[in-house]
Amino acid sequence: MMLNGKNAVIYGAGGAVGTGIAKAFAREGAHVFLTGRTRDRLDRLAKEIAADGGRADAAVVDALDEDAVDAHARSVADRGGLHISLNLVNRGDAQGMPLATMATADFTRAITKGITTTFITSRAAVRHMAGQGSGVILAFNSGSAHGSPMMGSTGPADAAIDAYIRNLAQEVGASGVRVLGLWAAGIPETLTPELLGSVNSEMRVDSAALRGILDNLDGMRILKRSPSLAEVAEVAVFLASDRASAITGTFVNATQMFAS
Repeated sequence: MMLNGKNAVIYGAGGAVGTGIAKAFAREGAHVFLTGRTRDRLDRLAKEIAADGGRADAAVVDALDEDAVDAHARSVADRGGLHISLNLVNRGDAQGMPLATMATADFTRAITKGITTTFITSRAAVRHMAGQGSGVILAFNSGSAHGSPMMGSTGPADAAIDAYIRNLAQEVGASGVRVLGLWAAGIPETLTPELLGSVNSEMRVDSAALRGILDNLDGMRILKRSPSLAEVAEVAVFLASDRASAITGTFVNATQMFAS
């Protein structure tokens, strides 16, 4: 198993992507530490992982609370080390509107929350990983920093995280810590009318419209198909494993939206 003996912390683990990656990490032998702000979701996921023979602990942690993140990271490190850290905290992105018409708060929210939670969680991880001489910090975004019209605050938020991850990798690489990211946008299992409504309250999507969106995404892919959540999770497993030990300071494109 690729992650056997690893302790992996996932911030914002209660969502669809967090669930998929957490289960994949656990199947590959990692002890998964699930964090988020909704206890019921985390406990349910931990029970599902345990039922499949994996190991998982759940804790309510606000990724914007520096002291809470630091304390949780310390508690994981005390249980054999902190080996993998992944931030999937919802940023509150606003999409589907021209940048020139956006309200300032809608534009800045995802940028501020995304880079702040990425900074706080990665800083907490580095403090332990550098001392143990190894570790992997993973980031996750859509890759919209390359230029995606009508994606609102998502592109600038992605750009801030992309730049931070590349710079952090340069600083901590000599300590044996790898820092890299995964671009994944429009994963079919995660796209629901509720999710689309959360990024644009004026968007009304029925099943036919959702099918049209998914078909359009397929046509935009380099491979002309959208990857499944399981496929994206397997990429995350590989990047977090020792098999990817030569990869750092970059982002891997898991949804073929563009050549990276």
